[in-house]
Amino acid sequence: MPLVAHSALPTFDRLRNEGQEILAPERARRQDIRELHIGFLNLMPDAALAATERQFLRLIGASNRIAQLFVHPFTMAGVERGGAARERVEQFYEPFERLQREGLDALIVTGANVTEADITREPFWEPLIEVLAWGRENVASMLCSCLTSHAVFQWLHGVRRTHLPAKRWGVYSHRVRDGAHPLVAGINTRFETPHSRFNDVAREQMEAAGLRVLVESDEGGVLVATSPDGFRFVYFQGHPEYDRESLLKEYKREVGRYLRKEREDYPPSPENYFGPRVERRFAAYREELERACEAGAPPPEFPEEEVLPELDNTWTDTGKALVNNWLGLVYQLTDYDRRRPFAARVDPADPLGLG
Repeated sequence: MPLVAHSALPTFDRLRNEGQEILAPERARRQDIRELHIGFLNLMPDAALAATERQFLRLIGASNRIAQLFVHPFTMAGVERGGAARERVEQFYEPFERLQREGLDALIVTGANVTEADITREPFWEPLIEVLAWGRENVASMLCSCLTSHAVFQWLHGVRRTHLPAKRWGVYSHRVRDGAHPLVAGINTRFETPHSRFNDVAREQMEAAGLRVLVESDEGGVLVATSPDGFRFVYFQGHPEYDRESLLKEYKREVGRYLRKEREDYPPSPENYFGPRVERRFAAYREELERACEAGAPPPEFPEEEVLPELDNTWTDTGKALVNNWLGLVYQLTDYDRRRPFAARVDPADPLGLG
């Protein structure tokens, strides 16, 4: 499924330079291939806006070549932007109102940073529910990441998240629990994926609400679940889209918060992510940093470039397979006029025979 560079979004050039095939609009128009139009609602904070956009588009562009993929990034009210992120959104993101008029085949909604214990008190709650309610009626499937999964659990299924005693942060081993579902077809029965969150919805809560749990970790919790019909809502509690260095950059931000006295404790390492040599290097770095602070000297440089070659990515192949399978389901459901409501196009009872 080659991505089509239908706009000047810089991520297309970045992925092309990485070796992905990115179709120019002129070439795409000459190919007799079905189009899929995917909305991408990016709710991540400014510092992670472009990286999150790139991570998801990379997974989409690595999918099987059965369609031309048009990805339409957009944002909404209630998400404040500033500086370069605001300029990026204003220049390259599309108005949701136009996407509503023209129609979408599917929708991806990222996670977001929150400040309220009650998610419904976030300034973006009402605008987010408006987008999700529109998507429920008008697209074949919605892939909800992290915080958005928790929002839909509460809004649609009446399931509230639980605040964890400590941040669930690291790379965890998972097992496929429902191997008959097409979303996990061809995926290893055991694989690793990153998690990074302060809140959780447990398998027991999901199953009590009729949700289908597909992939779970003893340490990390549920990774993949779906709405009861098996396809309209797909939920990721973890982050198979992460880059190799994503958790490293999060760790660096937390060390920075400690230096600025925004947190009292020195941050723990992400679990199962740093090998022994990297753990020793960061233990030495912490000692250097604390000596510098005691002496009133500038802090040592964070050894990001030094340790990066020691880190492994053990999850991207699985992330590609999950997104590929999801887009395969969307493809089966989208041989129709995308401007019409979903229920008017297909029989929504069980069009894929998932039971």
